[in-house]
Amino acid sequence: MTVDTQIRQATRPGLLHRVSGWAMRHAGLALLLWVLVLAAVTAAATVVGANYKNDNSLPDTDSQRVTDIFTAHQPKGDTASVQLVFQADGGLDAEKSRIASMLAVVRGLPHVASVADPFAGPGAMSTDRRTAYATVGLDVAVADVPVDDVRTIIHRAQDFGRPGFQVEAGGDLARNAAESSGGASEGAGILAALVILVFLFGSLLAATLPLLTAVFAVGSTVALLMLASHLFTVPEYTTPVMMLVGLGVGIDYALLIFSRYRHELLKGEADAKVVALDTAGRSVMFAGCTVVIALLGLLALGLGSLQGVALGVTLTVLMTMLAAVTLLPSLLTLFGKRIERSVRKHAAKQRRTPGDGWRKLAGVVQRGPWVPLVLGVLALVALSLPALGMRLGFADAGTDDPAKTSRKAYDLLAEGFGPGFNGPLVVVSEGDQAAAQALGQTLAADPGIAAVTPPQVTPDGKVATVLAFPKSAPQDAATSDLVQRLRDDTLPKLESQTRATYLVGGSTAAADDFAAAVSKRLPIFVLVVVGLSALLLMAVFRSVLIPLKAAALNLLSIGASLGVITLVFQQGWFGAQPGPIEAFVPVMIFAIVFGLSMDYEVFLVSRIHEEWRRTGDARVAVREGLATTGSVITAAAAIMIVVFGAFLLSPDRMLKQFGLGLATAVLLDALLIRCIIVPAVLRLLGNHAWWLPSSLERLLPRIALEKE
Repeated sequence: MTVDTQIRQATRPGLLHRVSGWAMRHAGLALLLWVLVLAAVTAAATVVGANYKNDNSLPDTDSQRVTDIFTAHQPKGDTASVQLVFQADGGLDAEKSRIASMLAVVRGLPHVASVADPFAGPGAMSTDRRTAYATVGLDVAVADVPVDDVRTIIHRAQDFGRPGFQVEAGGDLARNAAESSGGASEGAGILAALVILVFLFGSLLAATLPLLTAVFAVGSTVALLMLASHLFTVPEYTTPVMMLVGLGVGIDYALLIFSRYRHELLKGEADAKVVALDTAGRSVMFAGCTVVIALLGLLALGLGSLQGVALGVTLTVLMTMLAAVTLLPSLLTLFGKRIERSVRKHAAKQRRTPGDGWRKLAGVVQRGPWVPLVLGVLALVALSLPALGMRLGFADAGTDDPAKTSRKAYDLLAEGFGPGFNGPLVVVSEGDQAAAQALGQTLAADPGIAAVTPPQVTPDGKVATVLAFPKSAPQDAATSDLVQRLRDDTLPKLESQTRATYLVGGSTAAADDFAAAVSKRLPIFVLVVVGLSALLLMAVFRSVLIPLKAAALNLLSIGASLGVITLVFQQGWFGAQPGPIEAFVPVMIFAIVFGLSMDYEVFLVSRIHEEWRRTGDARVAVREGLATTGSVITAAAAIMIVVFGAFLLSPDRMLKQFGLGLATAVLLDALLIRCIIVPAVLRLLGNHAWWLPSSLERLLPRIALEKE
């Protein structure tokens, strides 16, 4: 039977069938088009380059107003700088000539505009004269500084170090220059995924197809994202996040379709490709739509730093969906006979019927559903509890690896000048000179502030700035409490006396503002994501209870993953550097995990629904649905776990948090929720699980994931 005949006989009209059918009829051309598209967009992105921009603006917040005031009143744009920190065991006076020689060498390096002398200016040397810093001003903006030139500054300065005289480099540029290049995390994830697929299918060729599909989709999206960065605001960290999600989702979607194709082959189905695309293909499209809805829900937060990431990852998911229903069918057509032989050969070696282990697990759960249900929910709740104490913030050098020069510089400054020196509060006064002087005196009298600089007036004379150094470290809860007290109590009282306006900015204040902005918009975000996803599930499965169950369990898995992140990265479990959680990580994890959880919900429940429609027996439907999807879900989860978990190898703290959070959520969702809790819940609900009021039945559109 030809492919044309298969398509005409086994499919119904629809966009999915037309697209995948064309890919099967013109398999060679479809593959060639993907190769050409990948080559073309990669070449274009290489020529044009990327224009990533980090939009950290926080509308209607004090910290953003401080930034806007500086932009409006400073005649020149901000230029970059590197901070050189040195400490001498015997005192810096004994090393004065060595320091002078070092600064002279640095002064002659490319892009260096100025080098401050710590012996000449006030405040650059600790009171015990053992620790000092010199600010190296550059002649370009931060975004334009060549990383190699920053490394040269660091290395040439450190050449002057010797036993008893330590030289380190601090600041954001020094942190970024010390970061190793990416690639190891992605490579480790892909290699581990290939190993899992080979064990699952018993064939290198069969294992390669889902992996190849994901690589084509992610590779094309990376290039498209580089081009899109010239039209939209795309943060620089979007690419690694996009690759993290794209590899996991892309392999999963291709794996689901291929597994159904393999299942139909072993059943003796002549139209295996068509049946797989007509069932699993629809599930992929629907699951992808739920992920897109969850990601686009980030737009409801109205935060520029997240909108670019949401659009980038959404584009990735759309490309993986397209690859799963076009590139994969073409590969199945081109290599179909070889794959069929390897599939049958691998199946013949198996000693037991596929799915028997999952049938036994379902039987055990169904015989006593309350025990696994209660224990599973209690475990998820227990893991979620630490998230209640989560503190949001922005990582600084204090959370870097202790071996990095930026962390050593941070520690030296904290030791020599106090823990608050690394994160001063920037307090702006909009008023006359007397108001600025009153601000300095008020801040100096605050018990939480260690030191205050004299007011610095902008060139136009309209704004004065005071730096207040807290007694606590930038990421301590006491510093956040200080910011809140200044804003709510201390400064409003002073404003009533001076008729001036005072604003508190700085890194700690910005982190607090971000957390407040997210908290304010979070209900809308959750309502949009959960509500739309529940409506889609209701339309597909014609049930009220299935969407409610899915939403509740998804929220539990998200809470558990955030709890694990809190234990590891905030409380310092397993040797991690303790500190606050990156301010935008929880909402990003919520969006991504909610979408991925819906993927597994669709994969499992669609097969259970298919069996229930066929047999009318709820217990049999759960058992057979788990038997046919259990191995696929666990293999897909294992792949996602190794892909996400590989990002723990990244030097970037944010990516580590993403990787751990997503890997934990997938592990709990695939093994505990989908394979134990969901069968227990469906056993208790029985046929009532598929109940839908007649009024909703008439209103909801029909979205079929399986043949009538």
